[in-house]
Amino acid sequence: MNISALQELILRARQHEAGSQRLAQQLQTQLESLHPAIRLPQEDGLGVLQRFVAAYIEQVPEVLEAANQVAREAGIEAQIKPVLKVAEQFFLQPPALMAGHEGLEGLLDEAYLAHRLVEEVNDRYIRHLGQPLIPLDTTVANLIAHQLIGEPFANQLDEAVHHAVDGMLDEQSFAQASVAAYRERLSDPQTEAAWRRWPCLSQRLGVELQLDSQRAAS
Repeated sequence: MNISALQELILRARQHEAGSQRLAQQLQTQLESLHPAIRLPQEDGLGVLQRFVAAYIEQVPEVLEAANQVAREAGIEAQIKPVLKVAEQFFLQPPALMAGHEGLEGLLDEAYLAHRLVEEVNDRYIRHLGQPLIPLDTTVANLIAHQLIGEPFANQLDEAVHHAVDGMLDEQSFAQASVAAYRERLSDPQTEAAWRRWPCLSQRLGVELQLDSQRAAS
């Protein structure tokens, strides 16, 4: 994983935002039309959104590195690393549908692709093994990012994620002996200890940005 290249790209995007304030302007226009499930404090709502987006983007290198490490420890790096490389390339060489997107507002789209890819990998492992591959819960953060990106573009990004994962993690992938061995290790105390190193992503990013389940269901 080329983590340093990802970090350098994010640093340049932050510098771009410092001069252009394009993300701040974009978020300002969205404040009044946010989905009612997204709750912001009455004071400094814009600042909360800006910090959320910046943290969501900056988490990508750590998330990919964590996923790669867990896959290596589990003995299934051969199955997972190609998928993580796709997430990395979403950042370093964005798909054509991302053309013209730059700065932090552009990296929000690319971070969403990367986080959703990891989430989709987790979903596949839960479906087949009853446990996620990676102990990172990005669900709430991804829902918020989806709303900030807006439809239908966020739905297009979701389609790109599904297409990428379908081409790499099929039924045969889970028939590998290394995956079967990992299934046996899921309840191992060492595996559980490794998982505790990576707390819930939504908690790390969304302390002040919460989903109200009752309003979301209405």
